[in-house]
Amino acid sequence: MIFSSSLLENAVNEFAKLPGIGKKTALRLVLHLIKQDNADVSQFSEIITKMRNEIKFCSRCYNISDKELCNICSNIMRKKEMLCVVENIRDVIAIESTQQFNGIYHVLGGVISPLDGIGPEQLTIDALVTRIHKEEIKEIIFALSPTIQGDTTIYYISKKISSDQLRQTSLIKITSIARGIAFGGELEYADEMTLAKSISNRIPVENFIVSGN
Repeated sequence: MIFSSSLLENAVNEFAKLPGIGKKTALRLVLHLIKQDNADVSQFSEIITKMRNEIKFCSRCYNISDKELCNICSNIMRKKEMLCVVENIRDVIAIESTQQFNGIYHVLGGVISPLDGIGPEQLTIDALVTRIHKEEIKEIIFALSPTIQGDTTIYYISKKISSDQLRQTSLIKITSIARGIAFGGELEYADEMTLAKSISNRIPVENFIVSGN
């Protein structure tokens, strides 16, 4: 692309850094902003800046939050004995959209993937184990994408929980969402109906670890 303005070019280049945004889409977005009132563009800029500067991560579950504890962890109506383990914040949003789960979450921040240089130490697995020590957890639900990396992560955490001999481990039910989601797919892209059924029809973790999917 050849631009007549360096200001325009710089803005397009910045928008093009966003995931899924190419140069043409970035140009359309920038041209749209140019047509808007200065006040609207200023408000847009201020909201983005405020979000980036003030956003927090929940000290308990690592979900996005405005305060130390997110709205889910601080909600007294949630079932604190049911802990859903997810890969990222997008998965929390996807599950919440189904309105089929009323427990709490733990965001790992990814899955174990040695080829990508992601090991257990890069994830919040130790914090998860600490939570199980301290909180009255009765069921751990793994809601990770049905991929090799997802299954590896479930297997690792399950073995770690067992080997650490956590308090009341024998009383903790460990399950995974049902495999209504295609193997190799991403949880965030599943439709709400499929995801809701997968949560409702969850299965014991050892059932699919032993069978190898």
